[in-house]
Order: sequence, then C-alpha cells, then structure tokens
Amino acid sequence: MKVHTPLQPSQCANMEDIRSEIDALDRAVIKLLGKRFQYVLAASKFKTSATSVRAPERFRAMLATRREWAQAEGLSPDAVEKMYTDLVNHFIAEEMKHWSAHQPQS
Repeated sequence: MKVHTPLQPSQCANMEDIRSEIDALDRAVIKLLGKRFQYVLAASKFKTSATSVRAPERFRAMLATRREWAQAEGLSPDAVEKMYTDLVNHFIAEEMKHWSAHQPQS
C-alpha cells in the first residue's frame, strides 16, 4: 500500500499533484463529517424533546462560530454558513428520525 505524503501547495509540480492533494483533503473532510454524524446520532439519546433535537439557539450560535472560524481561515463566512446550514439541517433531520425511532410508543 502506498503511503500518501502530502505536498504543500507550493510543492505541487503540476495539476495532477494538485488534484491528488485536493482529493486527499476531500476524503479526509468527508471522513471527519462521517465522524461528526456519529456524534450527532449519539447526542440523540440525551435529547428529551423534538425541540431539543432541533436546538435552534444552539444552531444559531454554532453558525456564528463557524463564520468566525471561516473568516480566520480567509474563507467566505457566507459560503461556510451556507455549507453548514445545509449539512446540519440534513443531520438534524437524520437525528430526528433516529430520536423518534427510540421514543416509547404511546
């Protein structure tokens, strides 16, 4: 198995190097998002209501923090907010299904 040694952007000799590095980064990001989703599902066991699953105040605070982090990294806060809004809304919908499935039936 070939071990990938990441190149810095300035070390890339051609577009193949750049595409390879972007692919490796995207794979790592997606793996981390999968891990994040596992935490979201684990959190559902601590939620006591549908409102606590949705947690609108926490959602707003989380987006504000992600905007700050984006700005610090030289990224567009609007683009990062949109990406997280889409991602977290999807995760909330999945968490809601998971939470609902584990509630006692009345």
